[in-house]
Amino acid sequence: MLRRVPLISDETYHIYNRGAGKQRIYTTARDYERFIALLYLANSEEPITYRKGPSLVEIFNPDNKGARTQKLVDVLAYALMPNHFHLVLKQIMDEGITRFMRKLATAYSMYFNIKYEHSGVLFQGRFKSSHINSEPYFRYIFSYVHLNPLELVEPGWKEGTIRNQKIARKFLADYRYGSYFDYCIGERPERAILAYDDAPDFLKEQNDLEEMLSDFSKGHILHTDDGAITEDRPRR
Repeated sequence: MLRRVPLISDETYHIYNRGAGKQRIYTTARDYERFIALLYLANSEEPITYRKGPSLVEIFNPDNKGARTQKLVDVLAYALMPNHFHLVLKQIMDEGITRFMRKLATAYSMYFNIKYEHSGVLFQGRFKSSHINSEPYFRYIFSYVHLNPLELVEPGWKEGTIRNQKIARKFLADYRYGSYFDYCIGERPERAILAYDDAPDFLKEQNDLEEMLSDFSKGHILHTDDGAITEDRPRR
């Protein structure tokens, strides 16, 4: 049975979940965009307000009337895949991650269930978490999250097998549904989701595919994806 222990403020966690029964949770570009918008809009103590039709540029505009007030978490990285997602979150107030994830999952599930006339749960139980308690593990998780989309074109990347690095680089640079672009390519409206200025400098410098692969390989022994607990605390 999974342990349930509190998430600690001022600590950073790898948060992830997948669709129930490994079902797809994003089917169209609009689905990805809705979840990305909610990563921004759910990160506030205020209720989510989402008007039909605004572009991502409008949503991420700080002058927008629906802009955030007090944040619940710092979002440091994210990647969305067809049937799961990965987030790197720093909790900045008590129960911030739990509140953020509850708002995010509820709002997206309502959207998905209405759009696809879906009934039942969308996500596979509670979100899972792994505490990031060292720089090497931070580098590993950061690499893992940002390289995760390679699974779609280079399924052997976790074993160190990339058949064509040029294609892999272009795919990651073009992939819109993660924060790899924001750290490694340039600025765009979606950077408003991130606490980019508060991210450790070593993460901002980790902007090369080979360096990320190296950090992932070095930290692979620490990876405990299947055994991660629902809510973790710092190791003493």
